[in-house]
Amino acid sequence: MTTPRILLFDSGMGGLTVATCVRAQLPNAELIYAADNAGFPYGAWKEEALIARIVHVMGALIEKARPDVVVIACNTASTLALAALREKYAVPFVGTVPAIKPAAAQTKSNIIGVLATPGTVSREYTHTLIHTYAFHCKVILHGAKRLAEIAEQKLKGHAPDLDELRDEIASVFRKRDGKRTDVVVLACTHYPLVIDEMKLVAPWEVSYLDPAPAIARRVSDVVADLKLAGPQMGVPEPDTVLLTSDRGSASESLAAYAAMGFPRHEFVDLPV
Repeated sequence: MTTPRILLFDSGMGGLTVATCVRAQLPNAELIYAADNAGFPYGAWKEEALIARIVHVMGALIEKARPDVVVIACNTASTLALAALREKYAVPFVGTVPAIKPAAAQTKSNIIGVLATPGTVSREYTHTLIHTYAFHCKVILHGAKRLAEIAEQKLKGHAPDLDELRDEIASVFRKRDGKRTDVVVLACTHYPLVIDEMKLVAPWEVSYLDPAPAIARRVSDVVADLKLAGPQMGVPEPDTVLLTSDRGSASESLAAYAAMGFPRHEFVDLPV
């Protein structure tokens, strides 16, 4: 039986939350993880520049890894560049989008919080999801400037500052007419990395929607319909992380990737 080769892409470590779910869903798949650490963080980039960056980086990664499918395990990259990637490259792409539709179906108070990067908050795609699926809800969008970095630092062994974390998430907790936020969408794949800490500092209990399990199921569906390429020569070994800069080569970064199932690493020099 041919084994699917899956490339997971993010600006940093957040996509590891998706990789964990894909590995559980498809335990025999060959996973390669790619982090554009040279361009991290994506949230503050200008749109046109970021689209060009992602399309350029993806070309080099596809050439190197030759995957059967690519998972864009990043909300910012998906909401902005997924269409351009699909137009440019023949390989199938699975994207990551804010879980606004399931949040609208789940909420009882009709008050939903969306934690995202500033870039995802500003995207037309995000607002279209809200107008289409959550028009009957009060949706509080918050562009968290530091939350992705806090999550990365946690993976590297640095305990999050709980006061800083509280400040980062506070604005999505709202009360109105005797009701309050009861669902929070984690619209960045980094954020589940600090979900335990968020629960500690949140002013009340809510449901947190992590898109990773749904993404993994979608990847499984896509793989089932593919004619797989089969074994490839000269490609990275399974469970390798590809980094676009040696900026992330500090031992704590590589140790974090190893702890999440990617003990090997290679550098693909793609400076900003």
